[in-house]
Amino acid sequence: MKLLADMRQSNTLDLQAVMDHLPYTRFMGIRVEQRGTEITTIMPFDDKLIGNTNLPAIHGGAIGSFLEITAVIQLLAETSIERFPKTVDISVDYLRSGKPVDTYGTAIVTRLGRRVANVRCELWQEERLKPIAASHGQFLL
Repeated sequence: MKLLADMRQSNTLDLQAVMDHLPYTRFMGIRVEQRGTEITTIMPFDDKLIGNTNLPAIHGGAIGSFLEITAVIQLLAETSIERFPKTVDISVDYLRSGKPVDTYGTAIVTRLGRRVANVRCELWQEERLKPIAASHGQFLL
């Protein structure tokens, strides 16, 4: 991704600009908030994210991809890699139904090697202590 390499060379990594550059994250409306070293991703609710209209509940695929995007954003913030990390493996735990409200995410890099990184993510909606989903993934740097 040329945008990422250019930002790294100029020492101005704008995580929101990276998200705005990707069609899927633009479609989902994902935003990035950074306060110091803490990064929070936000997926604003939109009707197109609904998977089960009877509940209504956010589609599991949207939740899973939001977890993966949150992990990648954290890796970009914590490393100096110049290309997008590739997902090797990811496991998702769906803990609660995703309500039709904004969803927030955070990630922790649990292991950062030379070629592979392990990242743990959590998503929540109204209460941070009640996550709706969690994941653990390995990414090729």
